[in-house]
Amino acid sequence: MDVLTSTGRQPATVAGGPPRSWPGAARPLGATPDRDGTNFAVFSEVAEQVQLCLLDPDGTEERVPLTEVDADIWHAYLPGIRPGQRYGYRVSGPFDPARGLRCNPAKLLVDPYAKAITGGVRWNPALTGHRPGEPDVRSDDDSAPFVPRGLVVDPAFAWGDDAPLRTPYADTVLYEVHVKGFTRRHPDVPEELRGTYAGLAHPAAVEHLTSLGVTAVELLPVHQFVHDGFLVDRGLRQYWGYNTLGYLAPHGEYAAAGDTGGQVAEFKQMVAALHAAGLEVILDVVYNHTAEGNENGPTLSLRGFDNAAYYRLHQGRHYYDTTGTGNSLNVTHSAPLQLVMDSLRYWVLEMHVDGFRFDLATTLAREAGQEPTAAAVFFDLVQQDPVLGQVKLIAEPWDMSGYQVGAFPDLWSEWNDRYRNTVRDLWRGRTAGLGDLAYRLSGSSDLFQAGRRRPTASVNFVTAHDGFTLHDLVSYGRKHNQDNPADDGTDDNRSENHGVEGPTDDPGVLAVRARQARNRLATLVLSQGVPMLLGGDEIGRTQRGNNNAYCQDNEISWFDWAAADEDLLAFTRRLLALRREHPALRRRRFFQGRPVLDSDDADLAWFRPDGSPMRDQDWATPWSRALAFSLAGDGISEPGPRGERVLDDDLLILLNAGAEPVEFTLPGTGTSTPWSLQLDTGTPRGEAAGTVSSTTLSVGAGRLLFLTRAVS
Repeated sequence: MDVLTSTGRQPATVAGGPPRSWPGAARPLGATPDRDGTNFAVFSEVAEQVQLCLLDPDGTEERVPLTEVDADIWHAYLPGIRPGQRYGYRVSGPFDPARGLRCNPAKLLVDPYAKAITGGVRWNPALTGHRPGEPDVRSDDDSAPFVPRGLVVDPAFAWGDDAPLRTPYADTVLYEVHVKGFTRRHPDVPEELRGTYAGLAHPAAVEHLTSLGVTAVELLPVHQFVHDGFLVDRGLRQYWGYNTLGYLAPHGEYAAAGDTGGQVAEFKQMVAALHAAGLEVILDVVYNHTAEGNENGPTLSLRGFDNAAYYRLHQGRHYYDTTGTGNSLNVTHSAPLQLVMDSLRYWVLEMHVDGFRFDLATTLAREAGQEPTAAAVFFDLVQQDPVLGQVKLIAEPWDMSGYQVGAFPDLWSEWNDRYRNTVRDLWRGRTAGLGDLAYRLSGSSDLFQAGRRRPTASVNFVTAHDGFTLHDLVSYGRKHNQDNPADDGTDDNRSENHGVEGPTDDPGVLAVRARQARNRLATLVLSQGVPMLLGGDEIGRTQRGNNNAYCQDNEISWFDWAAADEDLLAFTRRLLALRREHPALRRRRFFQGRPVLDSDDADLAWFRPDGSPMRDQDWATPWSRALAFSLAGDGISEPGPRGERVLDDDLLILLNAGAEPVEFTLPGTGTSTPWSLQLDTGTPRGEAAGTVSSTTLSVGAGRLLFLTRAVS
């Protein structure tokens, strides 16, 4: 093997012998190069022998036994090994699946701390640690031809003056987007950059985001992931990326530079470009499970190093699965807990990301007895961490066995599916009263106010990657997942097709659908909390009724820029501009429902269509579909971020989700300052008529109006 060397330095091999190694250090874990060579360190408390495998592109392999062990970390330093070197590990030790022990030196393992991974999994029976049909008998088939390799990575990068943006939560607008799907068909992005980190950083892509008015991109998983074997057999792929192999490695397939190391620098360049445009980068991360699946899954990494340490086990052989994927990461053990924390810090410190959205975060809250708790060690570690305590932390507050909305610690925000369901039900006319809606519009204080949390703890959304797009939500009454491997996806869509299932040329149906899409967007953006838009909703992206497109790496999922709905795009820009202009829509504290500071008006007031205040019985009236509420511009209850007094116009929202027009009496029309209509979801781009001279205003069926009035 021709091991990489540097001019004038000792080679890593002795003539005719194995690569030369020195003891090295147990910290940091992973492959850490310096000017003379590379230190390798990996954890296993059950291994009897660990071999570092140095690999050539043609598969030639040289093995270096790691003889130094400190605190269950096996390590060595190899002079002359430089960035670009491919490597893996083989671990010898007990193979006793009934006791959770699955060491197998025939399986080449990916370093859990690899900072870049080259190649993909080629599905073959040799990937499994046991013989087919004989779960207690070790398979000695070599897996090396079928598994990816880790890469030694040069961490150097010229960040210049790049720094964390730290956009206040109250001012944040999230845009959930897929790196590949966003630009794969974008006509203004060069073809060789489409679907890549470089494509997302291209000026055409950045301009769309900045002109839209979002402040952060929330990227679907970009940790190195595996395409499931059952999908590959059907000609499909793991599109969403919730099948992690490497927690410190950016997914190589998303790099225009290829997967031989350039993906790291390209990811950093993307982050720098987005930051320069004022956009934060949030990563959707999957620390709840890995790509190794259950006891019948492949041995790719953690399972081969120390199965019982890295995974939650049930009766030794089986996996305690709260994720629906076959396994759950065991964050009650120090090694996987350290892996998660080291990975998070790496992405902040070395890759400059601004925060994380934690997939199935309730799994990370499970400790003794397997029940989730807000006092979990993981949360304590994050709370006190000087790095992670400064970034955005967003939980998907459930897993397959637990629902924890509102139960996460103070630093965290949470995906609020109660918000999603309430708003969907409202606009399809299925509410049982308006009481729950009022909570959702005002920041969900019933869920988040306990523990001194704020409205920004609620990440509000109507659509997300998991489920219908906005276009499909108003175009389909049921899911259409026939292109998927099975009848998957939820049946609880709370959607409406408005008379025709799917595509139609009927102008009346299309007009209703367009208005209902605008209603849902307007409700989202005008609510208290942190709004999250699903990428592509602003241009009318469709998945043809597929509500679980996790395996559709094709035109079902990719943005169709040629078919962009320009009216909807203009409406969304107008809507986000209004949110940006009015601080009363971006409160940092919950409403008090009374005058505050020196205001004459309550900070928040609710009205019936006749202009009288809502009474207790009005909230529970099951047929109510119309509501007005006002926000006092001089009733913002806290100073601005620099201590300055914040003032705004008085704001008024008139909402009619019913099937007939409703005449609203406008509150406070006895003043000398009239209301001004700013947004009307009944028009294609939200165009509004301006000053309202009368004391009443008719709101058409299924329509929302937004008005302002200067504070006198």
